[in-house]
Amino acid sequence: MNHLMRTVCVGPLVALLGLLAGCSATTGQPEEGAGEAQAGLSIDECPAGVPASLAPPATESLKSKVSAVGVQMYICNAKLDGTYAWTLLAPQANLFNDEGKLVGTHFIGPTWQSNDGSSVAGVKVAGATVDASAVPWLLVKAVSHGTEEGRLSDVSYVQRLSTVGGLAPTDVCDATHNLGTVVQSPYSADYFFYETKTHGKVKQCGGS
Repeated sequence: MNHLMRTVCVGPLVALLGLLAGCSATTGQPEEGAGEAQAGLSIDECPAGVPASLAPPATESLKSKVSAVGVQMYICNAKLDGTYAWTLLAPQANLFNDEGKLVGTHFIGPTWQSNDGSSVAGVKVAGATVDASAVPWLLVKAVSHGTEEGRLSDVSYVQRLSTVGGLAPTDVCDATHNLGTVVQSPYSADYFFYETKTHGKVKQCGGS
């Protein structure tokens, strides 16, 4: 993948959707023909070195894997307790298969959407800091799917692994410094998608 660039957007957060549309991520460019809707998701072996806390249940079977290149978006704002902090707004990334073809996108939700129109949104179940210089590895459980049928329609769990970068800024965030500033922190990661198997062989990756 190409190297990433740090992008900063400054200004009040009037509307999140407007912000995401007007302050886009700088990501690696897909190879020629990567935008084809027929490009499939990679199928890979079970990931290695995954903490036990991030293993999906034993009923879940590995379905596919993609690599993400993009940014984690943070804003400096006030918290309910009166303090200030950099808060995660949303991820914004392109998803590639093992051949380097663009097969989907990742955005607020968190949501993953395939080029075939199908999508899955989830909620964090567990996290583990494997590398202090990168965002944590995660186990995410699916909570909703889009109306379009396709590759992600039956995804039940998602793992975020092998993360690089994406941490919140270390710049001062308070009432007089960077308030309302949005920063895009470049990151990359691998996402492993799982589906619940009710019959047939289960390609189990951990769990109990």
